Amino acid sequence: MRYNSANLSTARGKMNESETIDWLLEGDPAIRWQVQRDLLGEKAAVYEEEQQKVALEGWGARFLSLQDPDGRWGKGLYSPKWISTTYTMLTLRQLGLPPKHPQTMRACQVLLEKGLYKDGGINFSSTIKYSETCISGMVLSILAHFGYDEAGVHRLAEHMLEQQMPDRGWNCQSYRGATHSSFHTTILALEGLHEYEKLNPPNLGEVQRAQAEGREFLLIHRLYRSHRTGEVVDVRMTRMPFPPRWYFDFLRALDYFQATQAERDTRLSEAIELLKSKRKKDGLWRMNSGPSGLRLFEMEKAGKPSRINTLRALRVLKWWETAT
Repeated sequence: MRYNSANLSTARGKMNESETIDWLLEGDPAIRWQVQRDLLGEKAAVYEEEQQKVALEGWGARFLSLQDPDGRWGKGLYSPKWISTTYTMLTLRQLGLPPKHPQTMRACQVLLEKGLYKDGGINFSSTIKYSETCISGMVLSILAHFGYDEAGVHRLAEHMLEQQMPDRGWNCQSYRGATHSSFHTTILALEGLHEYEKLNPPNLGEVQRAQAEGREFLLIHRLYRSHRTGEVVDVRMTRMPFPPRWYFDFLRALDYFQATQAERDTRLSEAIELLKSKRKKDGLWRMNSGPSGLRLFEMEKAGKPSRINTLRALRVLKWWETAT
């Protein structure tokens, strides 16, 4: 089945759309199964069979092979960055490792048992006496994606709902008096609640409402601009690294809107045009360098054609052209 490019408004490069899809399908299983689902529209039985290969070969299998005997990675829960349990599991979620894998179930147990704090959030610190909202959002996305359906996960989701601020976003510095939400914390909270929504929780309506309000916070800022001055808040938000770790960027946000199948909003138009402008003459998108730190291994090289970014960009543009 070939990709129907009728809904894409991007200019054609040296590769036509069919050739681009073929190039993507030559990549890692983590790329292939998402191409089948998001670009080719294959039936679930087809892409789920491919998704199972994420644990058996390529990037996913390599990450799993590096797990410590006690269920952690990098001998730590949150640090060292970026080889710890939290960030490795976050990457495995983003690659689409299927739920209920025994190794990830063990890691989920460790994250929840070691991190669940008395306020309902995640706190890996022995000195700070409150949960960290960014980490709580990341861990919620991990636990929910991998199907770790325990009472602590539901309490964690409630905690994230409680942390939403009057301006509709989230900020991990609210305990220190912050009154304006953070782009970084907000996207982590939204991703966590979106994964939690898939568990069909009893408070589903409240989870969906919180996400709608969180999306409105981002829309007011056109994803990366100050609502006061209109200036770009941080030029790094206009780049496209992967994995993004805890950092916000415009493609990460657009991909979240796409994943939720949100309604088309003209306040995203500038970000969509930015995404189109980053497409090179060969029809592909490049990988941008991410934050410095340790890496278990490098999936794609900065400055080179990126299958991950090309996949994400194409499915965002597909959503944008078909959304109502």
